[in-house]
This record gives sequence, C-alpha cells and structure tokens, in this order.
Amino acid sequence: MPSQILSRYLVRFLFLASLLGAFSVQAVERVKVMALFPGKAMLQIDGRQHLLKAGQRSPEGVLLVSASASEAVIEVNGRSETYGLGSQVGGTFARRQVVEVRIWADARGGYRTTGSINGRMTGMLVDTGATSVAMSEPEARRLGIPYRVEGEPSGVRTASGFARAWSVVLDRVQVGEIVLRQVEAVVIEGSSPAQVLLGMSFLGRVKMEQQGTVMVLQSRF
Repeated sequence: MPSQILSRYLVRFLFLASLLGAFSVQAVERVKVMALFPGKAMLQIDGRQHLLKAGQRSPEGVLLVSASASEAVIEVNGRSETYGLGSQVGGTFARRQVVEVRIWADARGGYRTTGSINGRMTGMLVDTGATSVAMSEPEARRLGIPYRVEGEPSGVRTASGFARAWSVVLDRVQVGEIVLRQVEAVVIEGSSPAQVLLGMSFLGRVKMEQQGTVMVLQSRF
C-alpha cells in the first residue's frame, strides 16, 4: 500500500515537473547576427544581445553550433541553419526562402553578369578555375579598394606567367539577390583581367548548377 501511494505521488511530481518545464520554455521570435568572430558570435535574440561561444546555448534556448568570421551555424528547436553577418530571421524560425540567380551563357560560352562589390556595380565573369574573386588594379581603384594599404602582397599565376598581386577581403559581394560578406579576393598588378573574375571564394559559398546554357546560383540557407 505505501508503495502504491509513493508511486502515485511520483507520477504527479513528474507530471507537474514536465508541465512547469513546458511553461518555462520561451518562444524565440527573432534572431539577428550582430557580429561574427572565429568561434564566437554576437546574437540579438528577441531584442537582447548575447555573446555566445561555439557550443553555448543562450537563456532563450538558441544554440551557437559553430562560428567563423563570415557565418554562423545556429540551432533553434532542433534545426540548424547557417547565417551570415546581418542575417535576421523572425516568425518562430520559418525556413527562409532560397534566393536564386540565373546567368545565361554568352556567344562564347562564358557566364557573365553584373554584380556589385562593396556597393559599387561591376561586370563579372563566372570562373570556377579561379580560387578567389580576382580583379585588375584599375578596377580595384575604381571600386575604391585600398589594396596597397590594407592588402597582403602575394602572387598569382596567369596565362602570361607569374604576376604580383595583393590579397584582400571584400566587405560585400552581391550577385542578383545573393549577398555574401567577407569574401577573399586578389588584386592583380596591371590591367588584366579585363573583367572581375567571380571565383571560388564566392562560388564555393553558394549552390551552383549548370542547366544547359544557364548557370544557376542559389544561396545556402
């Protein structure tokens, strides 16, 4: 008899504990990535800012899975998503719409488009053979990139041989509605290439698929 009474009390206790736990869970409505660092991220969660380390969970239940200087993996309600700097999600974390850009091949079979670098428009050529976004000195000056001051001296191999270059990090690269931040690039000494090469430092961070004469780029969410 005492064991039966104890069992009933235990069942009631567990029920009340689970009920209180359910009421204590806060529904996260909005998260914004305010700043990114290697292994850390500053998140604004329902108006409150939290600096989280990778593997740390906020009081609201938001988990920072991982973080780099360009993106963070954040888990909410058991689902992980990748977010860039300034990304904002609301409405109980409904999945964001995938942004898609279609680039048609020209008469020579190249995929050319118009995009922007640090807010300034420029022509671009999709080049999967380039390890990073590449541009000439005149184009870098036109775009306002202080490559000789802030860039790191380096070198690249071109069709004409070895050339001096400067490694830089572009704050913002946009193609259509796809926007990436902190994109690695090189500025090559001289007037080549004639057009900005959209290399793998950008292409490697999006989904890319060739459909006949169309190159389809999709944002990674």
